[in-house]
Amino acid sequence: MAKTYDPNNVFARILRGEIPCKKVLETEHALAFHDINPQAPTHILVIPKGAYVDIDDFSARATETEIAGLFRAVGEVARGAGAAEPGYRILSNCGEDANQEVPHLHIHVFAGRRLGPMIVKG
Repeated sequence: MAKTYDPNNVFARILRGEIPCKKVLETEHALAFHDINPQAPTHILVIPKGAYVDIDDFSARATETEIAGLFRAVGEVARGAGAAEPGYRILSNCGEDANQEVPHLHIHVFAGRRLGPMIVKG
């Protein structure tokens, strides 16, 4: 089943410049900015500039160049934040069961402290 992209989601509006963000990095294929509700000392979101609902949609439809551009941006953001050596976590929620809140693919980059277990058992 094809996923429907909502062009009025908050990240689409940020990409269009309708909503400001605290930009960290911008490339041809990605935009990275600080999360407005950080869950770690470093919490940066990296989003593709294309209209992709989630990682499933992105992996199915994005070009090789877009895929490489997004993941290179994630690495550049982590290195730029000084997180590569002590370590960092990336997370992308996909769909309702994963609690995806914005229907535009976004990758969280968390760093700046020990992050604990990946998920809560239960």
